[in-house]
Amino acid sequence: MGYRLLGDAVMLVHFAFLVFVVTGGFLAWRWPWVIWPHVATALWGFSTIVFSLRCPLTDVEDWARVRGGEAPLSGTGFIDHYLENVVYPERYTHAVQTMAAMLVLFSWVVFAARRWRSRRSRRGRHARAVPTGRRP
Repeated sequence: MGYRLLGDAVMLVHFAFLVFVVTGGFLAWRWPWVIWPHVATALWGFSTIVFSLRCPLTDVEDWARVRGGEAPLSGTGFIDHYLENVVYPERYTHAVQTMAAMLVLFSWVVFAARRWRSRRSRRGRHARAVPTGRRP
């Protein structure tokens, strides 16, 4: 029973990871420090697709499920097992990946624009606040 719970817990962490890969850039609009973990997770997600890497979370879930008397994930991994042909048809995989990448890039572009605008306005306020050395 413990291994089954571990498998379920890893599955939930994996779902949360995927949600963060897609939405982390939007969270960084509110909490700018989030951009760095998001860049790392987005690059990992991109690498798994481009280089056909298997996610370690999938291996941990498979290990726990087999130890718990269940079958390992079907297909090549987490997305194939839980999302393809469940949430969307397999023929739309490329479209879903493209939309996710576009969301990530959009969130990064807006994040960068907001940071640039914020720094620019702070510089403008600082320049006005610097005393000139003259007294009225």
